Amino acid sequence: MSKDEIKYEINRVLDKFSNGALEELLSFLKQLEEQNNPAIVNPDVLQRILSEDRELLEKLAQ
Repeated sequence: MSKDEIKYEINRVLDKFSNGALEELLSFLKQLEEQNNPAIVNPDVLQRILSEDRELLEKLAQ
């Protein structure tokens, strides 16, 4: 998938989230960004973070 296709799919999924869930997700992403940790851009590390927080992400999506 291209970057634009991935962004489109992410936006499609995020459209189903409540405003509160989106705010929490944005806050989480900004915290990751502020850490300025190059490991965060590593797909393996990101996958581990997402899998560890899967339950939380599922609750936010409701």
